[in-house]
Amino acid sequence: MATTRRSFIQRLGVAGGAGLAYSALAGLELAPTAAADSFRPLTPRDRPGPGHRSVVVLGGGPAGLSSAYELRKAGYRVTLLEARQRPGGRVWSARGGTVETDLRGETQECRFSDGHYLNVGATRIPQEHLTLDYARELGVPIIPFGNQNANTYVRYAGSTSLNNKPISYRQAKADLLGYVSELLAKATQRGALDDTLSTEDKERLAEFLSSYGDLSSDGRYLGSDRRGYVTEPGAGTEFGEVGDPASLSETVRSGIGRNFAFDFGYDQAMQMLTVAGGMDQLHHAFARALGRDVITYGAEVISCKNTPDGVTVEYRQDKRVRRIEADYVICTIPPHLVPRLEHNLSPTVVAALKTPVPVSSGKLGIEYKRRWWELEDRIYGGASNTDLDIAQIMYPSDNLHAKRGVVVGYYSTGPRHERFDALNHSGRVAKALDEGAQIHGEKYRKGIAATFSGAWKQTRYTEGAWISWPGGAEESAAYRTLLEPAGRIYFAGDHLSNAIAWQHGAFVSARAVVGKLNDRAHR
Repeated sequence: MATTRRSFIQRLGVAGGAGLAYSALAGLELAPTAAADSFRPLTPRDRPGPGHRSVVVLGGGPAGLSSAYELRKAGYRVTLLEARQRPGGRVWSARGGTVETDLRGETQECRFSDGHYLNVGATRIPQEHLTLDYARELGVPIIPFGNQNANTYVRYAGSTSLNNKPISYRQAKADLLGYVSELLAKATQRGALDDTLSTEDKERLAEFLSSYGDLSSDGRYLGSDRRGYVTEPGAGTEFGEVGDPASLSETVRSGIGRNFAFDFGYDQAMQMLTVAGGMDQLHHAFARALGRDVITYGAEVISCKNTPDGVTVEYRQDKRVRRIEADYVICTIPPHLVPRLEHNLSPTVVAALKTPVPVSSGKLGIEYKRRWWELEDRIYGGASNTDLDIAQIMYPSDNLHAKRGVVVGYYSTGPRHERFDALNHSGRVAKALDEGAQIHGEKYRKGIAATFSGAWKQTRYTEGAWISWPGGAEESAAYRTLLEPAGRIYFAGDHLSNAIAWQHGAFVSARAVVGKLNDRAHR
């Protein structure tokens, strides 16, 4: 039924002490746990015997950090190797002073003002996600994230009076849902649903449609203050003026409803949240909890091999090759990059690692000297959507009423982002400003203080925003292969979860691996 409704709309729209304390609370059911996560946090009682106590974790993203964090609770000796000079992996927030050189050799230095940033990677957190539990456990502040906003715009190409110009999301939603309600009400009145609904059912449906679509007393959609005002209501006799909607035919043909179902999604529904000050703050908190003796930065892994008694890992740091031996490895390096290491993995495992396809995606942050979207358009958070290559413009949910702010000039994926991938930074900015001006006009080009862009396929150590399993993970033998250890090498990451591209996916995958590894260590 849910699929039928969705397709109908689409057609119309064409560690440390704190960790142990938290574990104890969870055991007493006094602390929340993620609904779909059966992981039992480890405690010192889970410390294994000799020969099973040391683990090397490859990669300092969400999966690597949480793996190390949970293993440390049981007293495992953990070494985490991270090639970058920061924690977080793809959870990356660019702020003033950030310097990044991409795979083509272009270097950007971020010059955003103090307190402003761009979440180049993860941006939002659904209420159900384990990410929030870790934020609570680590004492990281959370703020609301505006995932949807009635004052933002939709702008789609087409041949109707509603196309090729910005239309407020409020207006688009009121008109399309009003007309859909009118059509369904008429169909019900004319007996089209008599074989499905009783007389009482039809009466209740009519009541719902009248309210849902804001229909007139005779069941027509004539426009509504839900669509906003041409002239705002004020004092005295300033009652406000509501404009007339376009015709039903034009409203349907325009395609303005194509993104309405976005925030209906289980993992996009409001209330959404984000980390105050930048999503990377959560992963810096993980790093602080683990301590400097656990994480080695600037460690580029070059070899990972099973041995008769454990594993050996070699990595390059400061132009020197170093070697470490351990009982187990948890590899959180993106799967398509693992076969480049020196290894002794089986052909089946290598083929499985090469199966998922990395996805192109990226963002552009534009710092403006004044928050014109608040001052002139009354937009506080949310995103405007378009079929242009920028895909969307996202407005900040933080620093409200500050003097400056960072707008996400595009967040695009797949073929649309590949056209940005092909450009250098200045080319991306120029293209984004040209397309953004088709929504906000020439003011979109003015008062720019700084810009910074990230393109994940051009980013060293990731070479993709996330991965896609051809045909879906459910039907993939390769997916199931990587769920099992290759000797003493375990694989973890969001690509081995049912929440790909979410931090939550990386966390639940890591916790599943920690559980399996701990069970094995005790056997």
